[in-house]
Amino acid sequence: MKKPTVTDSDILLDAVVKGLEDVKGHEISIIDLREIHNSIASYFIVSHGNSHTQVEALTASVEKVVFEALGEKPVSVQGLRTGVWAIVDYFDIVVHVFHKDARSRFALEELWGDANITKHEYAVEELIINAEV
Repeated sequence: MKKPTVTDSDILLDAVVKGLEDVKGHEISIIDLREIHNSIASYFIVSHGNSHTQVEALTASVEKVVFEALGEKPVSVQGLRTGVWAIVDYFDIVVHVFHKDARSRFALEELWGDANITKHEYAVEELIINAEV
């Protein structure tokens, strides 16, 4: 039986998701673009915040967690001035952090509908802790 291999993309993906979780990113979607011909990245990660401040905090958290875990800085960070749609580009993984209203308007998950899309679920313990707060 062949053991599953863990790639650098998998480690980066886990760090990005942890960064979004740490600041309570909403509806984290992982769009797997590896099977899409001519895609610009292996993954898009999509999440949203309920305020401009949360969009900025989510973006900063992703950058911090990835740097602490892997020592990597993004190739580019765009859109922080408006707080509507921030993009954190790690070349192989592109993180899209939207304001809630903008996420439904741009509908990236629908645009990439032929890709495999996974909705990230928070651990049960996190849901219980958050419900008690």
